[in-house]
Amino acid sequence: MLGTNQMKASVLSFRAAVLFVIVGMIWGIAMGISQDHSAMPAHAHLNLLGWVSLFLFGTYYHLHPSLNMNRLAKAQVWIWIAATIVLTIGVALVHSGRPAGDPIAAISSLVVLGDTILFCWMVFRVEPAERLHARSAAPAE
Repeated sequence: MLGTNQMKASVLSFRAAVLFVIVGMIWGIAMGISQDHSAMPAHAHLNLLGWVSLFLFGTYYHLHPSLNMNRLAKAQVWIWIAATIVLTIGVALVHSGRPAGDPIAAISSLVVLGDTILFCWMVFRVEPAERLHARSAAPAE
């Protein structure tokens, strides 16, 4: 088993994603049993950001090995995990009638946006392997 410093961004993403989906499923079942669906928006945020987005990040990082061990990619995933937890709590507080959740949800939403911009930058930047391939694919003169 790889140590924390050796873990690939994809593995971190996949592991966190499956933990989030289990928590989301248990939460959904609990809401169904109690017939109190007031936390449904927070449950939806947890599943979308925690399960779907993290799994997609993991897939992207797995397909781009030069990023998969990159410290910035791993930081992006850790930031996403933390912001997802805080945002879910903030949204749950808001929808349970607690105004203290508003700034929590707002600030964590901005963190999620910033982390999305970081991921976007990594997607659009030219990887060293792509630069090398582009040079070798040029016709000889």
